[in-house]
Amino acid sequence: MKLKITSLLFFIFASTLSYSQKNIEASNIMKDLKAGKTVSYKNATIVGILDFTFMEEALEKLPRKKKNSWWNMGDSGNTIKKLIEEKISFVNCTFKDDVLAYIPDEDSGYTFTASFKDEVIFKNCNFEGKAMFKYSRFERNTDFTGTNFEDDSTFKYAKFDKEIGFSNTRFTEISTFKYATFKKYVSFADAVFEDSAVFKYTKFNDGVSFENTNFKEDLNIKYMEVSGNFNITGMKVGFDIDSKYTKINGRSFNKYLLKDFD
Repeated sequence: MKLKITSLLFFIFASTLSYSQKNIEASNIMKDLKAGKTVSYKNATIVGILDFTFMEEALEKLPRKKKNSWWNMGDSGNTIKKLIEEKISFVNCTFKDDVLAYIPDEDSGYTFTASFKDEVIFKNCNFEGKAMFKYSRFERNTDFTGTNFEDDSTFKYAKFDKEIGFSNTRFTEISTFKYATFKKYVSFADAVFEDSAVFKYTKFNDGVSFENTNFKEDLNIKYMEVSGNFNITGMKVGFDIDSKYTKINGRSFNKYLLKDFD
């Protein structure tokens, strides 16, 4: 009986260990998305470039010279837009290679972007490669809380229509949210920016929290606009803050800091 119990415990332990270390090929995820399947993974390592733009497939159908783009209703010009309609959920996952929703392809002259119609979750994940979400639109709730960005990351021109969270995140390289638009309240509470952080021209339509956020180098909030709650309690900035033309509920950044003394 003791031998059977020991064997059972070993089997459970081995199964758990195997599950926690499972590798998933990025190409298989793309196949599921193409087939219209919901993507949901926990405790997985994603191997290979995860290309939400499906650039290689799109290139096969595109002319060599500039013409009106038709790939998934992209507009005219050289930008080819892909809309991911399925729900995407990654929890406690590691991405060994790049995750791309934006690719400026020099060889073809086209720029490929991807947006997301359903919920998008990258919670407590680790991006070891690039995380490119430039021009992406997130139409439903989006969650990046607790996630580490170890390489270049960009959310430049991104649009977030619903609930969105970036609390407890860590950005190792320069990160940019330049021209990004947040329609709902967003929290960057307890986030750490190891390198320069760019929020130039960013719009927060329903408030933002930088509570206990640690900007270890420069913070660029030039032309940033905030409507609603603006929480900077415990916020730290290692070097310079560029707040020229920043508007916090109609006030300049400096006047907002002094509002309690008016």
